[in-house]
Amino acid sequence: MAAGRSSRFGGNKLLTGYKGLSLFRRALDAVPAETLDRIVVVTRFPEIQARAEAMGFDVAWNSCPEKGISYTIRLGLMHMREMGAVLFMVCDQPMLKRSSVSAAVEHYREHPDRIVCVSYGGQRGNPCIFPSKYYLQLNALTGDEGGGVVIRKHEEDLLLFELSDISELKDIDHMSDVEEMEFS
Repeated sequence: MAAGRSSRFGGNKLLTGYKGLSLFRRALDAVPAETLDRIVVVTRFPEIQARAEAMGFDVAWNSCPEKGISYTIRLGLMHMREMGAVLFMVCDQPMLKRSSVSAAVEHYREHPDRIVCVSYGGQRGNPCIFPSKYYLQLNALTGDEGGGVVIRKHEEDLLLFELSDISELKDIDHMSDVEEMEFS
């Protein structure tokens, strides 16, 4: 998911550099393409579209980011209808490792009827994987409602995949977050 407005950041945070690479590039590099059947990047930025396509990923164009994250989710799901599950990743976790995402995918495959989210210390984070039985509910989200709304309705189906490093879950919301990560 790379279509947000970055309103708290004050500009397009996905183009912001972190240790030599933009946030969106770090996110695309963290996608374990070899373990997934299809990858769709939902964006509204030509730079991200070009890089995603160069990596062999499909792109869904979001021309209405003001409709919120729910619209981004719907656009992604439109391209994944026939898939048995969908993994949602955000682009503002620069320390998320490809190996961690791949391990979460393998964990989901061992529990294909469960919602699987990465976590640290029992705190749920992103990415999250939803089986297809939740697609209708994900499609029904509105505004800035995200997958957490569906998870809260089905907590009995939630399975956390524990990461060994909390830094992988740290996200960038403000420019000060980038500066803080640079020096941590």
